[in-house]
Order: sequence, then structure tokens, then C-alpha cells
Amino acid sequence: MASANNRKAQTGTSDPIIQRIADEDTVPWYKKSNLRYLYLMLFPTCMGIELTSGFDSQMINALQIVPAWGNYFGDRPHGKFSGELKGIIAAAYSLGAILSLPLIGMVNDRFGRRWSIFGGSAIMAAGAIIQGFSVNAAMYIIARLLLGFGIPTCIVSGSALIGELSHPKERAYLTSYFNVSFYFGQILAAGICFGTNNVAGDYAWRIPSWLQMCPSLIQMAFVFFIPESPRWLISKDRGEEAYKILATYHAEGDHESEFVKAEVAHISTTLKLEVGDSKKSYLDLFKTAGMRRRSLISAMLGLFTQWSGNTLISYYLSDILNMIGQSDSIFQQQINLAISFWSLVCGVIISITMVRMKRVTAAYMCTISLLVVYVAWTIAMQQSIVAMEKGSRNNAANGAVLFLIFAYKPAYQIFYNALTYTYLVELWPFAERSHGISWFQLWSRLASFATTFVNPIGLESIGWKYFITYCCILVFEIAFVYFYFPETSGRTLEELAFLFEDKSLAEEANESAVKALGGPKHVEVETSKNSLA
Repeated sequence: MASANNRKAQTGTSDPIIQRIADEDTVPWYKKSNLRYLYLMLFPTCMGIELTSGFDSQMINALQIVPAWGNYFGDRPHGKFSGELKGIIAAAYSLGAILSLPLIGMVNDRFGRRWSIFGGSAIMAAGAIIQGFSVNAAMYIIARLLLGFGIPTCIVSGSALIGELSHPKERAYLTSYFNVSFYFGQILAAGICFGTNNVAGDYAWRIPSWLQMCPSLIQMAFVFFIPESPRWLISKDRGEEAYKILATYHAEGDHESEFVKAEVAHISTTLKLEVGDSKKSYLDLFKTAGMRRRSLISAMLGLFTQWSGNTLISYYLSDILNMIGQSDSIFQQQINLAISFWSLVCGVIISITMVRMKRVTAAYMCTISLLVVYVAWTIAMQQSIVAMEKGSRNNAANGAVLFLIFAYKPAYQIFYNALTYTYLVELWPFAERSHGISWFQLWSRLASFATTFVNPIGLESIGWKYFITYCCILVFEIAFVYFYFPETSGRTLEELAFLFEDKSLAEEANESAVKALGGPKHVEVETSKNSLA
């Protein structure tokens, strides 16, 4: 349950009329042909964006096990990497992302969600081509900077577009699936690197590097088969186009639908109230107490998604397995692939179940579970390494380390995978959504850059004691959730627009929806009809 401070801060919520009417629609989405088409097309265009991130994290992880990659880029003749070089190669992806973030809000607001996805995907495809043709470590790092430069634009645009196109009834489910594609990307990369592990020559690492462009090419090919965000269109005074899109997909082509009329009225009024004197710049993120609170939560969430120990598994699994004496490359590739499959299974199951829970409850479950896993993992690592230093093996500790690596995955996914973008889309009103998610991306990429660079140095310098730092961070995360996370479940995006602001603004937006539905009495009649259906 959220703290008393959280409940007190949430002053701008009102009766969730639109969400209530949407939830009372008894016809499932798969029986609506237009909505079914939209949801299926969202997968190659928006859901698949995180394929690239998953592919990248696993490829760098897996290539460290491929001898040809180490021989080509490492210190010859032994093909060994210094901690610094290994760190900068992995962290270059995040550094490229950081460099692009100041431009994302402007690009999103000016060109819309679809063109932003197309542009970011084109940059990533170019980066993957250069990556495969790299002749030295410097060229490889530049290629990874390009890959990183393109991904945040796609993530910000794709996550927002999913939330803004989806029917209110399914929105939380679809945004929770956004991160699941990360694990499809991991499986693809792990499988490809496993297959090319014994390929003669440089193609063992060049083939996976080139194949990283495939998700981006798919997005470029399909993105214009889905409509633009109705909210973006309304913000550009293209209300008729927005109305047609909502009527087509939220009412199966019924242009007289009262629900769609109420949606459009609610969105239009909310946008007018939201925008006000907003300049749609990053300065707006700190203009009011409510915006500053959103910015703090988003920044911390960005840090938490990368500083919870996940990058150790995503980028440095080989180093961890070497620390416990499991240095065989085939064994490491098998564990790597098994973790990817396990992550996908957990991701799908958890995404389906977690959206039904309160957001704050899920955050508690996630952070507390992660702390328990990390404390146990730290103890197991210590026992394993102490035994190795004495010239023996502690098989029980080694087995515990492997078990806890697998146990970490569902614990992390409860909130940080399943609900991160669901929560961000709900937290930020439309006028600042692009800037808000970009702000989250900035802190996430800064944290990723720092941790991927520091991890190999920390493991090399202090060994198992490095795990203690993550235990301390996780304690802080639990405390932050308690004091700052608001509850956002069970409402439409417009009903959450004034979460920390004046309740009268939320009521004013509600009134416009009520009028579109024919007045309060008509709303009560429609609600009772739906409940009896």
C-alpha cells in the first residue's frame, strides 16, 4: 500500500468515467476485427523495438565467450580484454543513447510517433552495418554509439504510441508487453552467437553484428501500416483524423459511437488544460511541484532499472561464471541461452498477471524479492570464491549461484520489466509524455553506462564484495517506493493527467466527457445497461 504521503499528494484524481465504461464492454478485443488488426500490427512496429536492446545486451554478453571476437579486438596474441576496454565497448550503446536524448522530445512533438520510430530505426540499421564491417575496436565502438543513438527515439515513441492507440480496456496489458520483446531479442542473439561460436574466422562475430539490424528493418517496413497517435493529431489541430482513428479501432468503424465522442471530448479538453502555457521543453519538467515529483520518480526509476544488478547478468555473465570456476565456453553459452528462454517465459507470464495488480504493490514485490535474491547471491559467491582460493570447489555454493541467477529474472520482471513503461505512460500527461519518458531514458542510460563500465572493474578489483553495493542500492529502492510511488492503476491516461495537480482540472475534463455522453443521467443509464449486459 502507498504511504500516507503518497495518498495526500494524489490530489488530482476524479471519477474514472471513461475507464469504467470501457471496462464494462463485454466483447473481447479478438472478436473486433479492426482492433485485432491494430494490436497485431503493433507487435512488429512498436512491441519489437526492445528486440534491439535485448539483442544488443545478449550479443555483447555472448561474444565475450566467442574466441574469434576476443582474438580480433583483445590484446594480442592472447585475445584478452582489459576491464576498461570491455567496459567501454559495452557502455558505448548507452553513451550513444545519452547523446540523442536532448533531441527526442522535439522530434516526437514535431514529426509524430511513427516518423520518429522510422528515423531511429534507420540510424540503428546503419550502426549495425558499420558494426559488422568494423576493422578495429574504435570503429566497433563508434558503430555501437550509432546503435545507441537510435534506440531511445524508438523506445519513447513506441511506448507512447502503444498507450495512445490502445483501447482503455487493454492499454495496461499492451504497454506491459513492450519490454517482453527484449527477451525475444536476447534469445535470438544467444542462439545466433551459439551457432556461430565455432565458425571459422571473423564471421563468428560479424554475422551476429550484422543481424542486429533486422528488428530495425522490420519496424521501418511496417510502421506506416498503423495509424498515428490520436492525441498527437488533436494536439496539431487534426481532430477529424483523430476521431476517425478512434472510431475505426475503438468502435469498429461506428462514427456515431457515444464512447468515441466522449473519448475525443475528454482528450481534447484535457490537452487544452494540460498545455496551457507549456512550452513543451525540458524546463516544463520542473515548473510545478507535480512535474518535479514526476521527474524525480522517473529519474529514480531510470536508475533502478539499471542499478538493481541486472547488468551483471546481461553483460558479464561470462565473468561471473569464471569466478565460480565454470569457464568452459560451451557450458557458458548453454547457460546464456537457457537464461534467455527462462526470461522470456517469466516475462510473458508476469506481464499477463502483474497488470491486474496495484502498481505500488507490484513495485514492493519486485524490490523486496530482488533484495532477498541478491543477499543470498552475495553469500553464495563468497562461499564459492573462498573455496576456490583454498584450491577446492564448493559445489553447493556454485549450484546456489546458478539457481539465484535464474531466480533473479522473475523477481526483476515483476515491476521493472512488466510495468516500467505502463507506469511511465500513466504517470506523464500527454503534453510532457515524450519529454518525461526521455528524462527516464536519460537516467536509465546514464546508469547503464556507469554500471556496464564499472562492473568489470569492480569484479576484477574486489570480487564478490562488489555484490554488496547492489544490496545497499536495493534497500534504498524499497524506501523510495514507500515514500514516493503513487498508484496509477484503473484509470485512463486522461483521468491520470492531473494526478498531482488541482482536482478541479480533472473534474473539468470529466464534465466534457459527460456532456458528450448526453449528461449525468445518460451516463448512469449507459453504465447500468452495460452492467446488465
